[in-house]
Amino acid sequence: MFDFLEGYNLWEAFWTTVQLTVLSAVGSLIWGTLLAAMRVGPVPLMRGFGTAYVNIVRNIPLTVIILFTSLGLNQTFGVELGSDVTDTTNFRLAVLGLIAYTSAFVCEALRSGINTVPVGQAEAARALGLNFTQVLTLVVLPQAFRSVVGPLANVLIALTKNTTVAAAIGVAEAALLMKEMIENEAQLVLISAVFAFGFVCLTLPTGLILGWVSKKVAVKR
Repeated sequence: MFDFLEGYNLWEAFWTTVQLTVLSAVGSLIWGTLLAAMRVGPVPLMRGFGTAYVNIVRNIPLTVIILFTSLGLNQTFGVELGSDVTDTTNFRLAVLGLIAYTSAFVCEALRSGINTVPVGQAEAARALGLNFTQVLTLVVLPQAFRSVVGPLANVLIALTKNTTVAAAIGVAEAALLMKEMIENEAQLVLISAVFAFGFVCLTLPTGLILGWVSKKVAVKR
């Protein structure tokens, strides 16, 4: 039944998807946290930048952002991200685009967590002489992260599925292989089922594990 899989490297395609997900998730968490800090910060310019970035980027289709990283940054401005190998450059550009897009959603999830921290705790920390950065990193963010594990898990699952857009610029991940197989094999239903099962295997354990973590680390108020 599955003879059509012969000659195709399914594992390598999904491994590329996993790499895209992990690298983009780490980058999005870092940049999204910085954006959240800007949005709740006392500096009007940084607060305005954070607000504008989030409201603009999350309303642009991911496909447009990914295509811009290739057609705009790479082909127009010559950005190669430290590699002159086309496949490697496309992979890095895809990670950059996914980070730029996903970080806006990470920022909003974190900002909602920051809003759950009682104002009195931040005021007490400032009364002890802590500056804004210390209050944010020592008091607010640790509690905020604990309260948004669930929403961040949803963002991670969405990111895993969004990696399929990287196929638009030739990144050899699961969606690109699926397209190739559909063009070459007369097994549309089975091919679709195989790749759907593959993504379920990636996203379902993620949701279950992070859902369990969310319950364990939830802040009791």
